[in-house]
Amino acid sequence: MPEGGSGVEAFQACLRASFATLGITATDSHVTGIRYLDPSIPARAPRRNTIAFLACVQIQAYLENPRFEFDLPLKLAGTHHRLAVWEAMQRIPAGATRTYGELAREIGSSARAVGGACGANPVPLVVPCHRVIAAGGALGGFMGERREGFELSIKRWLLEHEGAL
Repeated sequence: MPEGGSGVEAFQACLRASFATLGITATDSHVTGIRYLDPSIPARAPRRNTIAFLACVQIQAYLENPRFEFDLPLKLAGTHHRLAVWEAMQRIPAGATRTYGELAREIGSSARAVGGACGANPVPLVVPCHRVIAAGGALGGFMGERREGFELSIKRWLLEHEGAL
């Protein structure tokens, strides 16, 4: 859930996808968060928030075309290292993957630290942490989970959608 929020009402919009409901938080100028919620959570149109509306439009475009490139104003707050990881993830094109180790070498870090930054990503999908996988082609973790379940099913769906699996 977004910080300070106790439930779905804390999101400026909720967009349904086949794999989850996406909870979107936004200010009047930036997208600040996207969370994968249980698919049973109903959609909720953006209320008086142009940026949340824009996020819904662009996410829907991605769901229809995995090659769609996001162009959303993001507010990413984190350490220098996390920002570097999130910037590197945004350079991974749809349909491609990088391992945690490859990304770590690119920015001069460790695979474990890259994994931590992936887990702290406030805007998954737009900053495509799902494109970062374990060495040897294994999916690795997603949303702090390494076992098959809701979280990894989302990562698998996104990678299949993009043609990376």
